[in-house]
Amino acid sequence: MDEPLASETSIRTGCPYCGVGCGLSVSVAGGRVLKVRGDREHRSSRGEVCMKAAALPPTVAREGRADRARIRTRASGRFAETSVATAVARAAAELRRIVNAHGPDAIAFYGSGHLSTEDYYTLAKLVKGFLGTDNLDTNSRLCMASAVAGYKRAFGADAPPGSYADIDEAEVFLIVGANLADCHPVLFRRVAKRLDAAPETVRVIVVDPRRTETCDIAHSHLSLRPGTDVALLNAMLHIAIREGHVDKPFLERRTEGFAAVRDAVESWTPEVAEELCGVPSAAIVDAARTFARSRKAVVLWAMGANQSSHGTAKNAAILNLCLATGNVGRPGCGPLSLTGQPNAMGGREVGALAGLLPGHRSLSDANDRNTVAKHWKVPVERLPERPGRTATEIFAGLEDGSVRAIWILATNPAASLPDLERARRGLRRAELVVVQDAFFPTDTTDLAHVVLPAAAWAEKDCVMTNSERVVTLHRKAVEPPGHALPDWRLLALLAHELGFGASFAWPSAAEIFDEFRTLTAGTTCDLSGVTHARLASGPLQWPCPSGEHPGSERRYEVRFATASGRARLEAVQPHPPAEPTSHEFPLVLTTGRLGPHWHTRTRTRWSRNLENRAPEPILEMHASDARRVGVVDGGFAEIRSRRGEVVAQVRVTSEISPGTVFLPFHWTRLDGPEKSANNLTHAALDPISKQPELKHCAVRVRALRSPEDGA
Repeated sequence: MDEPLASETSIRTGCPYCGVGCGLSVSVAGGRVLKVRGDREHRSSRGEVCMKAAALPPTVAREGRADRARIRTRASGRFAETSVATAVARAAAELRRIVNAHGPDAIAFYGSGHLSTEDYYTLAKLVKGFLGTDNLDTNSRLCMASAVAGYKRAFGADAPPGSYADIDEAEVFLIVGANLADCHPVLFRRVAKRLDAAPETVRVIVVDPRRTETCDIAHSHLSLRPGTDVALLNAMLHIAIREGHVDKPFLERRTEGFAAVRDAVESWTPEVAEELCGVPSAAIVDAARTFARSRKAVVLWAMGANQSSHGTAKNAAILNLCLATGNVGRPGCGPLSLTGQPNAMGGREVGALAGLLPGHRSLSDANDRNTVAKHWKVPVERLPERPGRTATEIFAGLEDGSVRAIWILATNPAASLPDLERARRGLRRAELVVVQDAFFPTDTTDLAHVVLPAAAWAEKDCVMTNSERVVTLHRKAVEPPGHALPDWRLLALLAHELGFGASFAWPSAAEIFDEFRTLTAGTTCDLSGVTHARLASGPLQWPCPSGEHPGSERRYEVRFATASGRARLEAVQPHPPAEPTSHEFPLVLTTGRLGPHWHTRTRTRWSRNLENRAPEPILEMHASDARRVGVVDGGFAEIRSRRGEVVAQVRVTSEISPGTVFLPFHWTRLDGPEKSANNLTHAALDPISKQPELKHCAVRVRALRSPEDGA
């Protein structure tokens, strides 16, 4: 390891990428980030670091950054640089005009799992407590909403019951719809280390239509057809019940609803499931026995289960399997959903999604509204009573004119939303689009009227919560470029312009967090014992109800958060996808991530190292499907759905299920009009979680002689 130069200082902070929530040690000199290493003392990552985190220094440089406020002029249609104060005042005046003319529900705010807890809290307080609308949602709706719904319906509260520490004791890992090797690499290494430590007893089962690098450590890869997870999981539970591997004492003492679930899975024999899933019945039986016979089984899952029009049902099937086998509330076992973004958990803690209030409270509950209104010192009548629009519903409102203004923070919806042209059409029709971002230009700033420059990673003190409920203090290491400010300060300026400044006059992020944490006392996400000062000594895991409390590694050891104290099993059945294949569109497209890139590459595109690892989108296609349409390995193809088209080079492979093609979603229209996977996807929603079905749409593929031959 290189020794730090005498002029270097080292600052402990957290990673701004996935929800693993790794601790980092940042070397700084001359006002620049020089190097990033893993923080060996951080409980979640223990010194490990992924390629994206190691490549962070170039992304903090000035290139590609939003360092000035900009207003689009009416005369030229181009941006003119201005002061932050002027831009915020202009945006506030437009918001006020629209609210006065059309009411508070004519405006909406759309945030991101990249916002800090302090940013998120300021946003939720301003929108719900002072502007009086619940039209506030985030891009976390696109990744975690179905897992949240699953947890709340089964356990009575959001968030996983266990910790990464359970990985170190587990004997069976069931990985569903998650490519850990690419998307959560530090946790992947932790699973691999557990396997290396006990190769004779530890088993890994992967459920995924693709054979990813995660399968390299798997004993069994169940390559199912996209969207058939419930059938597979029901068949596994069928075997567990039939062969007597359920935990009857646990079911009787700690749960309710098992009888209905038992009846629901009775018809889902492995042979029946094979017909739907395409997974051999013998492989289903083997996986079921391996899981159900263990009392130390951990389920890890991510977007493959969540991004579905029936994602909540898939989550219920996962939790049913855990509960029926007693794999909850003990060391070395349990369900552990993998959050996609660094602070998606924090956004839910502060209530920065439609229908929520701080402390995992519900907007629909009168007592919860009263508690929060009192804390915010506003009349309870000012808080909306009905849940507002969720992510895709906000953009549908922009399209039909019922929503006239949108304020977007730290995300790029003009590239990341499904049915992309519809979302972009809504932005073009809006009377006001404000984009608050650390990077410029993006696909969304191209459609904005006002752009506000935000501080990025390493440029502000703040807090974030990872997938295992561990709260980490992110420390400021360098100054933000130009006029950029922390997101909460930009929102406080907006509050001041709207006449609410006295309620948002915090001197620092620490005071914001103090106001928020006291509001969580006694709730299912009690952070009242967490402070910036305590976090300076190391991360803490909630619930943490007092200043002396060490934090809670595990939940539900005695009772669940339901009214009865019992966990609820829920009978679920498979449902067809929202857009089935047809003669015209015979293939299923599933989308996902690549290891070197992050979301729409607004950050990672500025690392030459990461860009060079995967410079272009590649379509993965099974050899049998490629032969049928005349596509060759390394050739080009047009992928078309009912909504649009993409042109991409093709990788012909046997590592994906026949009838399924895979396309990464990182490229956007800034890279070329036919490079965005979301040109193809559709916006069908899970009826409970309102999460869109990004993992399944019907497409056709046509061979091209060159990329220029595409539509």
